[in-house]
Amino acid sequence: MQATPAHAFFADLSALCGKAYPGRVVVDTPTPAKDPFAGKSLVMHVRECSADAIRIPFHVGDDRSRTWVVTRTPSALRLKHDHRHQDGSEDAVTQYGGDTVGAGTAQRQAFPADAASKAMFLREGLAVSVDNTWAIEWVPGRSFTYELSRPNGRLFRVEFDLTRTVAAPPPPWGAAKQSPPPVGEG
Repeated sequence: MQATPAHAFFADLSALCGKAYPGRVVVDTPTPAKDPFAGKSLVMHVRECSADAIRIPFHVGDDRSRTWVVTRTPSALRLKHDHRHQDGSEDAVTQYGGDTVGAGTAQRQAFPADAASKAMFLREGLAVSVDNTWAIEWVPGRSFTYELSRPNGRLFRVEFDLTRTVAAPPPPWGAAKQSPPPVGEG
């Protein structure tokens, strides 16, 4: 694979493997009527790393349903959201995300919703999500930020403190059933 800013980003992110970090919501606009993050501990765990995929469970209190999957493609990165129920089965809204467009940088990569994600959002009655763009940004040794944005003004950012590790949380729901999406899918 050709070296790109995306692949430098992936290589640097791999250095966090095995570590867990505390987080906090830093932006959530407009403020949701029912906030699933309010009053909950937020922990990201860079749990599994291979040459082509990094799995990062995002724990919200006792909710272990979310895992971010960053996968290398020949020229970019892919971000998918693996959502599971407590029994390990996939949620109806899962495996959504997209590929980086443009070079990005070694510190920030953005992922607009891909065609498969848009189709799933429409099928599941989530038309507002078809214009989602997710981003991962990090300042080595300081912070890791996950972001969701929409052109209508929706902005959600959760920041994790890379200066402090915390005890690794339990495995995400369905950990034995999870696998990164193949590189050719999207």
